[in-house]
Amino acid sequence: MIQRIQSIYLLIASLVSGGLVFVFNLWSNLKEQIFALDLFMRESFLLKVIPLLFLLSAVVSFLDIFLFKNRKLQFVIGRLIILINLFLLGLLIYVSLTLPGEISISKKGIGMFLPILVVLLIVLANKAIKKDEDLVKSVDRLR
Repeated sequence: MIQRIQSIYLLIASLVSGGLVFVFNLWSNLKEQIFALDLFMRESFLLKVIPLLFLLSAVVSFLDIFLFKNRKLQFVIGRLIILINLFLLGLLIYVSLTLPGEISISKKGIGMFLPILVVLLIVLANKAIKKDEDLVKSVDRLR
């Protein structure tokens, strides 16, 4: 039953969180564009956590696809992915507001908004999982 719509939503969320974050920049200033891989080289622990959370979100959402036999666990893992991405979004907003050199021109990249897209996809997947669970419960009542 991997061919369900929630599997597609989870796969797209995994690709967005694990792939597009390395394509789109998080922010840019006058000197350079900052990508998620660049944050591994920074000395701040807070900046090193950002790419780790993106990768954690991608791996967990990819593994969540294969939990189709246990829909309740799949739903709970989906909520966990939402929490990870909301924490990541808050961390990105905090870092962007406290950027050094914010007085000079700095632009936020589209990579800052990828956690919002992942949250939207996971919410859609959780709706489909809930719909499947309700369908199975209604069929069980008929037996």
